[in-house]
Amino acid sequence: MIVAHDIHKSFGALEVLKGIDIDVVHGAVTSIVGPSGAGKTTLLQIIGTLFRPDKGTVKYDNVDVFALSDKALSRFRNENIGFVFQMHRLLPEFSLEENVAIPALIAGTDRNKAFDEARRLLKFLGLESRATHRPAELSGGECQRGAVARVLINKPQVILADEPSGSLDSQNRRELHKLFFNLRDELGATFLIVTHDENLAADSDYIINMADGRIVSTTCNKKV
Repeated sequence: MIVAHDIHKSFGALEVLKGIDIDVVHGAVTSIVGPSGAGKTTLLQIIGTLFRPDKGTVKYDNVDVFALSDKALSRFRNENIGFVFQMHRLLPEFSLEENVAIPALIAGTDRNKAFDEARRLLKFLGLESRATHRPAELSGGECQRGAVARVLINKPQVILADEPSGSLDSQNRRELHKLFFNLRDELGATFLIVTHDENLAADSDYIINMADGRIVSTTCNKKV
């Protein structure tokens, strides 16, 4: 589904990625683990097309994304890639259903259809009763599930998550992790997750271990 080949990235004199090759498998949860400074987030941002590599290619179903113009790349990102961050990044002035609908509205979806889909997703994620609440009125776990609903509304090919449960307590962390695997099973969602959470990594279908800007091992836990 996603193939990154020979990815190099430096910031000034600091070489962060030193020739990364990675395949992201469709319909699987893949975790990227490793010590701080290993290059995990930089790799995620390049796969998410937020950064361009100094060298190397990233292909989504044989589409070489960095061969696209900036405008075409932005459109591709909005239509095919969803992001979940450590902090939910919901806009405080909007209700939960408005926050979820915004990416669809940006993509040009009819307003009524966008809000119907937002409410459907919130119901699917157990947030139906919280749809009209603003983020300040929600728990951390509810906000993060709302952020996942916002990601899902444009039906992305892949969901990229950077320490998505890092700000949650243990109970909400377990619920968010369970949600990822439910979405994999029920919707065939594809996840690539940077995490320090050993339990999430252990449950993932694939574990990619990074150190010093390189991949040092890949483990397959997927049961055939």
